[in-house]
Amino acid sequence: MLTVRCITKIRRTLPTTFTIITSESNNNNNSNPFIHSAATAATTTVHGGCGDHELRAKDVVISFKDWFASRNNALLDRIFDILGGGGGLDIGGGGAAASDAAFPFRNSADLALSQLGLRLSEAFVLEVLNYGKDVLSCLKFFDWAGRQPGFYHTRATFNAIFKILSRAKLMSLMLDFLENYMKQRYVHKVRFYDTLVMGYAVAGKPEVALQLFGRMRFQGLDLDGFAYHVLLNALVEENCFDAVDVVANQIEIRGFKSEVTHSILVKNFCKKNQLGEAESYLRGLMSAGNGLSGHCVSVFVDALCKGNQFEKAGKLLEEFRQSGMVDVEHAYGVWIRDLVQAGKIDGALEFLQSKKSLEGYVPELFRYNILICRLLKENRLEEVCDLLIEMKEHRISPDEVTMNTALCFFCKAGMVDVALELYKSRSEFGLSPSSMAYNYLINTLCGDGSIDEAYCVLKNSVNQGYFPGRKTFSILADALCREGKFDKMKELVVVALERNFMPSDSTYDKFISALCRARRVEDGYLIHGELNRLNKVASKNTYINMIHGFNKSNRGDIAARLLIEMQEKGHNPIRKLFRTVIRCLCDLENSEKQFLKLLEMQLSHHEPTCQVYNFFIDGAGHAGKPELAREVFEIMVRSGIEPNLSSDILMLQSYIKSGKISDALNFFRDLSKRRKIGKKLYNTMIVGLCKANKPDIALEILREMRENKVIPSLECYEELVKLLCSNKKYNMVVNLLDDVMKDGRHISSFMGNVLLLHSLKSQDLYRAWVHSRDVQNETSSLRMLHQLIGAFSSRRMEQDVKDLEEVIEQCFPLDIYTYNMLLRKLSMNQMDHACEFLNRICWKGYEPNRWTYDILVHGFFKQGRTTEAKRWVEEMFRKGFDPTERTKLFM
Repeated sequence: MLTVRCITKIRRTLPTTFTIITSESNNNNNSNPFIHSAATAATTTVHGGCGDHELRAKDVVISFKDWFASRNNALLDRIFDILGGGGGLDIGGGGAAASDAAFPFRNSADLALSQLGLRLSEAFVLEVLNYGKDVLSCLKFFDWAGRQPGFYHTRATFNAIFKILSRAKLMSLMLDFLENYMKQRYVHKVRFYDTLVMGYAVAGKPEVALQLFGRMRFQGLDLDGFAYHVLLNALVEENCFDAVDVVANQIEIRGFKSEVTHSILVKNFCKKNQLGEAESYLRGLMSAGNGLSGHCVSVFVDALCKGNQFEKAGKLLEEFRQSGMVDVEHAYGVWIRDLVQAGKIDGALEFLQSKKSLEGYVPELFRYNILICRLLKENRLEEVCDLLIEMKEHRISPDEVTMNTALCFFCKAGMVDVALELYKSRSEFGLSPSSMAYNYLINTLCGDGSIDEAYCVLKNSVNQGYFPGRKTFSILADALCREGKFDKMKELVVVALERNFMPSDSTYDKFISALCRARRVEDGYLIHGELNRLNKVASKNTYINMIHGFNKSNRGDIAARLLIEMQEKGHNPIRKLFRTVIRCLCDLENSEKQFLKLLEMQLSHHEPTCQVYNFFIDGAGHAGKPELAREVFEIMVRSGIEPNLSSDILMLQSYIKSGKISDALNFFRDLSKRRKIGKKLYNTMIVGLCKANKPDIALEILREMRENKVIPSLECYEELVKLLCSNKKYNMVVNLLDDVMKDGRHISSFMGNVLLLHSLKSQDLYRAWVHSRDVQNETSSLRMLHQLIGAFSSRRMEQDVKDLEEVIEQCFPLDIYTYNMLLRKLSMNQMDHACEFLNRICWKGYEPNRWTYDILVHGFFKQGRTTEAKRWVEEMFRKGFDPTERTKLFM
């Protein structure tokens, strides 16, 4: 909505040649006479194949390009293009060559500038210096102009270059400039000492300026009015208040006193925090009928605002306006600026609108800029839009600040296509994007998914001498990693390091991790090496990603090295990470040697503990190397560390997982000689034997366990039920269920679901139950389970599904797997009811999974209802699921 509102506001200012191409044009009668766009734009019509948004964006681009071009001074741009090309620089005037000591770069662009045929004058040189885009270019032009026949620098041009150097805080360069100037006295027509006094004054060296002034007076020379005021202002700025009174007295004696003097003296009172005296001085000037400039009032208003006396400043400003003796427009601008800087943006806007409507006041360009920048910072985009339109309507020629804030506005307002097009056309109107504009543009392009465009903008910004801020760099790096543009990301990192820019740790971590996930782990490792050399510590997650990457590349040696390194950096790896590294090592040649080397490195870097040894026993067990696990176990014992219960369990598991059942049994019997066999060890044996498909041995261990008065865990019963059902030993399953009940246990969801699944497959479980049980003497729980198995074994659904659901609830807790069993039962011959039952599953709060949908698809295909089956297949795909191989046979 914001974008639409902003575009609508902007388009109201467009000429009718633009607005006739959209449906909104009939509401637009206010074309902007300032905009005189190219006629080619008028030929763009709706029939051109562009969408309405594209047309509107194009209109906005053309409108703003025309506005930006209005400040275009082709001659000045050409001058600074030439100056920006490099070359030497000298200072001087009147055609003499000065020494290269201060500026060791004489201008190689002399010929190109001379060919422009420039008519040099004080006004033109001041215009060029004021337009200047950088200090060095201004210095080059000043030097070149001073060496042209017939032109001599004036006090004003010298003062202009001094101010440029001062604002840039290039004091050492400025002092070199002045020193070199002193050596070239004979080449200047402008008053020599005046220039030196002004230069040192502006350079922040008032004591030197005063010494030169004293030397002048000793020689019978004196400053002119211009130089006197430059010196007086510098003394005030540097708080040389005693000297201020002396120089001010000299100005008055020589008849140089003017509105400029008054402004400087008001500033002097304000700098000394003598606001009362400043006010009395102003009122005295006004009552005496002396000239009172708006600048003089501005200085006092600014001082009051800096002292947080806004109310008084506002009243005095209005009083001076009503007097009719002062042009207060300049003071208005200062008042607006101070309000904005104090965070009183609403007051500034209200004041502006009031003065605009009542007095026709139009702020200067830089006052608009400060308002727009603050509003942009506060995301008040509609008001930014209003001010930009207002500037266009008042034909205020924008500067680079305006253009850069406009770019930022379009980015923030969601019109990145407009911002990008203006950016691409920057050479047409001499725009040099600021670092803020670059950051906004890159960030917005990344958010818009235009990663390649964002990267191109970044490269251009680097060529222009800007490097993005840390946040922008991180956003672009994230986007490049996310899109898999690793070569560009690698180039970005190289550029950053070349400029001594250190991205955040998280940026590097994401890059390395992304490289590892993309199987470019070697590149990630190289970046990691660079970080190590810079003493940057990678995150734990980065180490984990690199280790997994090298494991996948079958480079367990490097993975092992990284495992040790990450611990040296303060990260503690979990057992699972050790396990993956050890498994990879065990796949290499000389696996035993590599394994023991890692163990040795681990023990040398960290104090040997039972946990460390357990990690290696676990890893060897999962790698199918029980002999290595046993070797670690023996090393631990020889080291004087008593194996704990976890050590024994891991050792048992390593034998069983490797199919070394006899070794596992022997180890288990040996354990009974040195510790009491408890529930955990028994459970480990039974569960492990079940997973190894050894039901007879598992049942034997179970009987022993019960004889020793140790109650088996529910997991033991679950694994046994699952295994016995898989082996169709249903009689044993029924007896086992009886044991579960005798132990006071309830049937778990897992066991219940296994029983339902096998009941659906055949009636064997039900028959075994009937033959092996005295049904009349069954407990109520077993009787209910018996009925449930019978219902599921039946070919037809003889009970209502809700009744069956209630029966299950009395036997064991239902889960989604249980509901899938019920759905499968229904799908055998009642597909319509099955679809209804799916709604019930969702109503119960369960999330249908792949098997839920597959049951329905399979059922429809099996009953020949192909159209409905395909519809459910599409639904599966929408949910991100694929049919099972069993169902695909029907497709």
